Amino acid sequence: MQPLSLFCCSKNDNHKILHFCSKRALYWLFATLRLVLVFVPQTGYIHPDEFFQFIEVAAGDSFDIDVYKPWEFNITFPVRNSLFPQLCVRIPYFILAGLNPYCEYFFGFSLKTPYFLILFPRLMMTILSFTSDYCLYKICLIFRRSYIDRLTVFASSYVMLIYSTRTFSNAVEMILTSVLLYHVSRCMELSNKVVLQSDYLADKYYRAKTGVERTKIYKLRMSLPPHSLNDCLLLATITVFGIFNRPTFLAFSFAPIFFWLHRGLGSKSVGFLDFHIRMLTFICFGIPTVIGLILYDSLYFGYLTMAEIGKFEISMNNFVVTPFNFLKYNSITDNLKNHGIHPCFLHVAVNVPLLFNVLGIIGIITFGRMLNSGLRGRWLELPRIQNVESFMVASFIIPIAMLSIFPHQEPRFIIPVLIPLVFLFAHWIKNSSNSNVVNITERRKANDKPNKNYKIGLKGVWYISNIILALFYGFVHQGGVLPLTFHLSRELKAKPYLTHIHYFSSYIYPLPTGLLHLRNTKKTYISNSGHKYVLTKDFFIHEFGSESVRSIYNNITATIEKCEENLLVKQIPYRLYYALPYSFYNEFTSLVFYNETKSLKFNLVKIIYPHISIEKLPLSNIQWNYLSLRTLENSTFNFAENLSNNIINFLKQFTLVLLQIEHINNR
Repeated sequence: MQPLSLFCCSKNDNHKILHFCSKRALYWLFATLRLVLVFVPQTGYIHPDEFFQFIEVAAGDSFDIDVYKPWEFNITFPVRNSLFPQLCVRIPYFILAGLNPYCEYFFGFSLKTPYFLILFPRLMMTILSFTSDYCLYKICLIFRRSYIDRLTVFASSYVMLIYSTRTFSNAVEMILTSVLLYHVSRCMELSNKVVLQSDYLADKYYRAKTGVERTKIYKLRMSLPPHSLNDCLLLATITVFGIFNRPTFLAFSFAPIFFWLHRGLGSKSVGFLDFHIRMLTFICFGIPTVIGLILYDSLYFGYLTMAEIGKFEISMNNFVVTPFNFLKYNSITDNLKNHGIHPCFLHVAVNVPLLFNVLGIIGIITFGRMLNSGLRGRWLELPRIQNVESFMVASFIIPIAMLSIFPHQEPRFIIPVLIPLVFLFAHWIKNSSNSNVVNITERRKANDKPNKNYKIGLKGVWYISNIILALFYGFVHQGGVLPLTFHLSRELKAKPYLTHIHYFSSYIYPLPTGLLHLRNTKKTYISNSGHKYVLTKDFFIHEFGSESVRSIYNNITATIEKCEENLLVKQIPYRLYYALPYSFYNEFTSLVFYNETKSLKFNLVKIIYPHISIEKLPLSNIQWNYLSLRTLENSTFNFAENLSNNIINFLKQFTLVLLQIEHINNR
């Protein structure tokens, strides 16, 4: 009989996933919020990879437009598999393209706008993200743990609300990790039952005194379900897909595959021969998927053509192995310097608390205690090697340890470890009558079990921090770039056909050009009369990152001079826009006034709020010397007025400013 704590209510004794009751209300609230936030939409811009490794690639393949594919998809040395952008973005775009004519005809609007071009892929990722919820739910049922609290904590994490709904390869990695953990958990539980029964029957067999009794026991033992190679093909396929999506999946799959290979090892029924058979079978089952993905990449990047296959003109140079290229590229430290070099402890010290806050800190402390117990030889305080706690702790620690070896470390690289963390430590946040602590001994359980007041405090920290981080990464961090993209898209559609637009930016992330649907200038078209022609480029991007204000100003003036020349000679009109965070605005205007620029006119087109550029953080101009006793004595009113003005000026810096710069004689 299953413990009552597993049931959400008496009406759901079959543990239906799509069941609604008061105990599940909070989970369904967060699950609904995850979906709603996609439609809002989220304007936060976490990292350029969200757009350039997925949307930019698939948009160029789906539509007749100009795109800027990232260096990872350079055909000379591709380091990313091309299948996953097609699955996660091109399929939604195929649906969008199919629905667009009907929307234009019946409702009078087009789906080919930045809003819908973001919405469809994110909606796809959000639907796929619920795979992780389902896998966690099934893992809890397999090991007879309370799933309500764990699912609620899982769904309330900003990692699920924000990261899992974005087109990141890390979000795909999290889904594949959850599926892998679920199937390994299922195999482990089945093997534990079968091995226990098999060992019991083996003892009875050797103790039997008659041949008839031995025959009966032998038949019973042979009737036990097979378990040694269960889900081997599926696990091998998932692992290969995960590695081709991100070679870092090796770190996340290591612990699950290790525990799958070691099921029952050391018992009377399972020996090292079984271990080697499992390993060999696993490798053999993974080979067809490896070959298939290599062929797909080789065809996509042009290394192999159907004509060459038909003529059997194939050599080793016709194949590209993107995971190998990825590892080769990242093994060179000089390459990683282009992306940022971080200390080896960054994941543990910063990224784990940042992503998982309470759960991450408890997980690190718990592992530290386990390590201390192991070093002191207190083996009874540690979970058994084939225990679910050992499995989940390894699935949390090993990926972080392996990824800490690489000097380039970003928080999103470790988001898949949220699943084992929630399974192990969700009871520290939510009240659960079926809580299980990693430590084995009763003394440790009594000491480590959090009291009610402590749980309330941790619960408050958990929810408040996740709300703040969800707002920050979902709407504030580089939050002006997407609204800016929407504005430029409207500008491109409304402008005269021959007008060129020059876009300058500094201290903000790259513009996702795949959302703008720029005219394809790389394709040769044929008119109805048979003439060949190409379209001229009308949108020019000048992104200067964190370059000096002097360099930016010089480039703007040089571009305007060239545009003025084209206007005079070729009659090509132009518009020049400059996007910058308000925290950089004063520095730029100071240089303009310092140079006494009279030939340029600066028009404020748009102010977008909220927006924070970490590369150029807002600085407070509050003069704390106003707090001095003499100042207070002289003028309390002036102090209050100056303080309020400085606070207002500080809040203004959380915006993105769009300027239109014109030559004074241009209009």
